[in-house]
Amino acid sequence: MRYGLWYWPGIQGRGEFIRLPLEAAGIAYVECGRVEGEDALVANILLFLGDHHQVGASRIADRLWLNQLQLTIADMVTEVHSVHHPIAGSLTYEAQKDTALAVARVFREERMPKFLDHFEQAANSGSGEWLIDHHWTYADTSLFQLVEGLRYMFPKRMAALEPAYPGLIRIHDLVADLPGIRAYLKSERRLPFSQNGIFRHYPELDAA
Repeated sequence: MRYGLWYWPGIQGRGEFIRLPLEAAGIAYVECGRVEGEDALVANILLFLGDHHQVGASRIADRLWLNQLQLTIADMVTEVHSVHHPIAGSLTYEAQKDTALAVARVFREERMPKFLDHFEQAANSGSGEWLIDHHWTYADTSLFQLVEGLRYMFPKRMAALEPAYPGLIRIHDLVADLPGIRAYLKSERRLPFSQNGIFRHYPELDAA
């Protein structure tokens, strides 16, 4: 069976949080948006994949904890987008740049450490190298994508913060070394970060 992934063609976006565990587990899928045109499918896809393809947790309490962590990652991603589009998604960045400068400062100084503290605690809460069950899950691949995106968007700030989060960076590096992820990152299927996606690099919004 091959899954159909519906997401905007041409950008990573939130769809990348789905692609990474699919690629890591070798689960077949087709990019419907690239093949059939733009569309979207709204569902709790990662929880479904975790339960059906062993990329989640075995115990119900752990499955719910992973889902909660994934929802917190989604909250941070929403705030990331609001940094460069704090007023409205329909407006250009340039039209709301002054507000974005103020929002970016608060995000860098207050929100980033708050979220990353939480993820660091999660990274160190288990007995193994991964978040749970001594095996990678969709939440591990999502943390990888979050770190990658933040490094692209805020290179100066992340360089300053990363030494405080060895557990989070450990998980990032473990995911990057998964055979399926290594192959995916080298392939044309992995679209680059850009100024059209969620994580956008505007130098004026970044500072250590």
